[in-house]
Amino acid sequence: MHINGHENNDIFNKRRGKLRIYFGYAAGVGKTFAMLNDAQELVKTGVDLVVGYVEPHARPETMKLLNGLEKIPTKPILYKGVKLYEFDLDSALKRNPKLIIVDELAHTNAYACRHKKRYQDIEELLQAGIDVFTTVNVQHIESLNDIVESITNIHVLERIPDAVFDGADEIELVDIEPQDLLDRLNKGKIYREKQARQAVLNFFTTDKLIALREIALRRTADQVKRIAESNIVNPKNNYGKEHILVCISPSQGNEKVIRTAARMAEALKGKLTAVFVETPEYEESSIKEQESLRKNLRLAEQLGAQISSVYGEDISQQLAEYANVSQATKIILGRSSKRKSWLKPKLVDKLSEQIDSTDIYIIPDTQPSKTKKHFKIKNEMSFSVSDSIRTVIILLFCTIIGIIFDYNHFSVVNIIIVYILGVQVNAVITKGRVYSIVSALLSVLIFNYFFTEPRYTLHAIDPGYPVTFVIMLAAAIITSTLTKRIKEQARQASQRAYRTEILLETSQKLQKASTESALLREIAIQINKLLEKPIIIYPVRVNKLDKPLIFNEDKRDNNESEWISKEERTVAEWVLKNQKRAGVTSNTFTNTKCLYLAVRGNGEVLAVIGIVMDKEAPMDNFEKSILIAVLAESALALEKEKFRVQEQIISLRMQQEQVRTNLLRAISHDLRTPLTSISGNAGVLKANSHILEEKQKQNLYNDIYDDSIWLINLVENLLSITRLDEGSSNINMQPDLIDEVISEALRHIDRKSIEYNISMEIQDEDLIVNIDSQLIMQVIINIVDNAIKYTPPGSKICIVAKQDMDSVCVEIKDNGEGIPDKEKDKIFDMFYTANNINADGRRGLGLGLYLCMSIIQAHQGEMYVKDNIPKGAIFGLVLPIEEVDLNE
Repeated sequence: MHINGHENNDIFNKRRGKLRIYFGYAAGVGKTFAMLNDAQELVKTGVDLVVGYVEPHARPETMKLLNGLEKIPTKPILYKGVKLYEFDLDSALKRNPKLIIVDELAHTNAYACRHKKRYQDIEELLQAGIDVFTTVNVQHIESLNDIVESITNIHVLERIPDAVFDGADEIELVDIEPQDLLDRLNKGKIYREKQARQAVLNFFTTDKLIALREIALRRTADQVKRIAESNIVNPKNNYGKEHILVCISPSQGNEKVIRTAARMAEALKGKLTAVFVETPEYEESSIKEQESLRKNLRLAEQLGAQISSVYGEDISQQLAEYANVSQATKIILGRSSKRKSWLKPKLVDKLSEQIDSTDIYIIPDTQPSKTKKHFKIKNEMSFSVSDSIRTVIILLFCTIIGIIFDYNHFSVVNIIIVYILGVQVNAVITKGRVYSIVSALLSVLIFNYFFTEPRYTLHAIDPGYPVTFVIMLAAAIITSTLTKRIKEQARQASQRAYRTEILLETSQKLQKASTESALLREIAIQINKLLEKPIIIYPVRVNKLDKPLIFNEDKRDNNESEWISKEERTVAEWVLKNQKRAGVTSNTFTNTKCLYLAVRGNGEVLAVIGIVMDKEAPMDNFEKSILIAVLAESALALEKEKFRVQEQIISLRMQQEQVRTNLLRAISHDLRTPLTSISGNAGVLKANSHILEEKQKQNLYNDIYDDSIWLINLVENLLSITRLDEGSSNINMQPDLIDEVISEALRHIDRKSIEYNISMEIQDEDLIVNIDSQLIMQVIINIVDNAIKYTPPGSKICIVAKQDMDSVCVEIKDNGEGIPDKEKDKIFDMFYTANNINADGRRGLGLGLYLCMSIIQAHQGEMYVKDNIPKGAIFGLVLPIEEVDLNE
């Protein structure tokens, strides 16, 4: 049977490879044979196909099909003195074929491989756009594991998440009759003789094979139904109404409960939520129990459950409240087979009393309990000098009060209450339960020694005193235990409140950050607050990692060079490429110092965050959920900043385009006048040169020269403005004497300058400025030319240079008509010409002064205009002075 699905995988720009799974109900049904046979047919059609890995079989017919196929050499790995041969993922990616054969989807890789599981290798191949053929049996599917185990009595360790199987583009069921499979086994076509005899006894029996075949057929039928439903554009059935709640615990039998819930959610098309109720006793659980809990949470996550963690002492109450708030329709619990205490009501009974409309399903746990309840001895029996002193002081204080009560003939009950109160105070101010127990025991002994007859001995005459001692000890221990529990609950609640506050604070901090670097710093600070671990952030620039940023509050840890080593950066680059987490505590690149996470936004990675983690102390579920929320907030903030920068670039380009449009519109008319004049005068000279007088010719030559100079100045100004606006002008800043720059500029001014009285006045000698002399000369030439154009012949133009504090001030004065006050604020704007018209009747474009202002601003200087008393205008330039060391 052949199933096609997920035909439209090319949603993103990069094509994702297609996955075909050859599916069987047992070893030997012919999965590898069918896969290689199809490969041979495809190679004949010209498909670029290679064999990445095929499990060695003692089946000549199967191995014969490898002939003629290109093979990628396996990767030898030495593990515990044994040489293993694994699939070489890097070689496959480098070869980059159209299609690759990788057998045994559920295989567990050797320790030195990049990924723990082969299905992760195949996922990376698919991400790279490579199509994959692979094989798997029904017993390897995660949600079916417990059903298969109940049939075969074999616990399968190599399993794949259901999402991998369900996400395949094609499922091909390879099926034969169970009796035919047994015949093949007996003929030695599946296993060698010794393995075949063992297989017949344990696995290959007719009834077991029939049951496994039925499961495989049903799973294939479910896949057919799923694909058919995914191809319906507007489904009439409204799935998703069912919300299934599965309870997570450290119990080893909880795996069966989770798989059952996953199958139910799949059948009902409902939402699956895995809830763990963290009680105060959880921190006292063993490392083995905590690891078992993390394993169960990972299993639920692999099966598509949303993980949620709640805190409280009463498990049934917390589950009931969560079910009501989340509108759960079904709750699935596990029930242990071992006998519970008659003093403690069953969880199911308590939950049933608190929930009315939600169905409760009980999955029996037939596995024997392998974990025993015990306390953390290290924490409970830890001693400290300060706590010991506190305990002695409290006992001494209680004894003094007891002596005072006894002296005043107070009742013995009052003295007992004083000691019980002392035990409670001791439980509050000391760490570790050992001090509460010691305080309770010592309180009984001291009470017996000082306040019972005979005094100052540990004997008691009154037969009722032993009972009093027992009750006193029990009351002291119970009250101290409750006090410790309340104290621990308050600590955990405070810790969770602090973590939740970090999430709320993150949003506020990121909103205030105005640049990408500020955003990255705030992200690192918030994650550091949450986890109290060093953070490394790799910004992403044009789909490549930038220089890492390290945030380490604990300066005593000097391993920063190891955190950003070449090997660590390689893992970060892998995360950037594949958009998945990797590093320590994950299933990929486990031999690293950091756990790497991608900050994703709008289908791309905006940054890669590395968290320096201890392999033996992974994040708990609550920390992980808060971290995911922080990363989501970070992605939104970085994406917003990215859009803001893009918007600024687009706005700048629009402004530049508008400038170009305005320039073209402005010069289109003004260029015609000088060009027409040049063309006309040149035509007159060409046609009438023999009849024109010499004076007339000189006038025409002068007009042509003036018009061409005007055009040259216009073009120079336009080019300079364009370069400055686009930031492409290379300003060559060098120290120079200002008087030399002014003198050189005066040699290039308008030829009509001989009709004006132009003077230069340098008030301070050796005025040196750090400038681009060519650009500053252009500024002076433009201003002096303007003074010549807009003042009558014979006017005075004076250029004054002087030192003003830490600057050099250059003022160009004229005694013309001056500039009206209303125009002074606009005179440096582009295209502003007011009503000024040159002596020749030509109006300027308003580019000269705008260019001057742009050049002065590029030199970090200032430019101004003011009235020249009693008549005229003054244009001033202020440039930073250059300090010169005369001793050099």
